[in-house]
Amino acid sequence: MYDILTEYHLNMIFRMLISCLCGMIIGFERENRAKEAGIRTHCIVACASAMMMIISKYGFEDLIQVYTSADVRLDPSRMAQGIVTGVGFLGAGTIYVQRSNIRGLTTAAGLWATCGIGMAIGGGMYTIGFSATLIILAAQIVLHSSGKFMTSHKSKYIKIYGIETPDFQQQTTELLNQMQVKVNEVAVARHSDGLYDYTFYCEMPGSVVEEEIIKLFENKCTVDTTR
Repeated sequence: MYDILTEYHLNMIFRMLISCLCGMIIGFERENRAKEAGIRTHCIVACASAMMMIISKYGFEDLIQVYTSADVRLDPSRMAQGIVTGVGFLGAGTIYVQRSNIRGLTTAAGLWATCGIGMAIGGGMYTIGFSATLIILAAQIVLHSSGKFMTSHKSKYIKIYGIETPDFQQQTTELLNQMQVKVNEVAVARHSDGLYDYTFYCEMPGSVVEEEIIKLFENKCTVDTTR
């Protein structure tokens, strides 16, 4: 009679559980930053990658027992190659363009790396899987927090629509200066209804989040890169 839960099977289940844990650790950091792929996505990717790697490595042992090595030739790396390709499509779904800025690249790379972690643990390489989890998590946290010291200023323009306040230019310039945004030039366009559109050409540090500027002006503005 076929044993459903032997020590052999428990070991495989343990590998998938460990993969889930590693995926959740990386996903927790992403979800805390309100990214598209969070704990559940990273957990599923890691677990599924481990499962597919286990199938690739151990799933055809019955064939080897029945047939001779001359009759059956197996290449476990072929399924691993398919896993990486499939997760590549999943990661592409997290990448999008918002106001000429590319978003989601780090999340996509994290999913791809989580796939590799699941494959490593599924293949029994626990040290590699745990080490990769810690390295990726440290890179996400440390490089994100120190990014403002490593990123140079970017030339961007802030366009604000439908303004009727007379001293808006001076107030906005002072407000942007407080955010470490240097205003180089201001262009003003007047409409027939008496409202004005302001375009501020700025030098913006990498530590400034564009969404904060947009919310500051009640979504009446856009931030884009100068060309």
